[in-house]
Amino acid sequence: MAKISAKLVKELRDKTGAGMMDCKKALSESEGDITKATEWLRQKGITSAEKKAGRIAAEGLVESYIHTGGSIGVLVEINCETDFVARGDIFKDLAKGIAMQIAACPNVQYVQVEDIPDEIASKEREIEMGRDDLEGKPDNIKEKIVEGRIGKRLKELSLMDQPYIRDQNLTVAELVKQTVSTIGENIKVRRFQRFVLGEGIEKKEEDFAAEVAAQMGK
Repeated sequence: MAKISAKLVKELRDKTGAGMMDCKKALSESEGDITKATEWLRQKGITSAEKKAGRIAAEGLVESYIHTGGSIGVLVEINCETDFVARGDIFKDLAKGIAMQIAACPNVQYVQVEDIPDEIASKEREIEMGRDDLEGKPDNIKEKIVEGRIGKRLKELSLMDQPYIRDQNLTVAELVKQTVSTIGENIKVRRFQRFVLGEGIEKKEEDFAAEVAAQMGK
């Protein structure tokens, strides 16, 4: 694999307007070839999406999804820039797909990693640092292992980092960027709520053995 220099990443970023991490990934996928990396970014819908990311998105819709049988329900707010786009089929299809994604991901609790409270990350660090398989390892090695595990765990909690259920080659974030490129407006997944039937209710546990014994003792 070609070594990707910071200068090469900057050159691609200046050319496309894409984010640094997206440029680095594009160059890695393209063996350091600027032209191929630019095409990769365009295919992913990232190039134009980054340029629109700072624009205000105050329109949109609240989409709902009820899973078959009514056991799981989802509400998600997704914003765009104009009511015209919000009423369009492309935006509605995106919203429906993301609502279904949330229903299918019971571990997801936040829109993106940046939304996760510091105390959650600190608690994960505390848990990982205490694992038996790290005992006896040098501190610098232990830190690298723990950081990797925490990063992976936080991504498991983030909606935008999930592989899209309709296309596992895309993350939800990449799907949103592709749609931004298609419709020409900024899109933000603002918030969501996942409802599971009976969640949080203390259910009565039937002790059938005790009931049978009681009946036999009569």
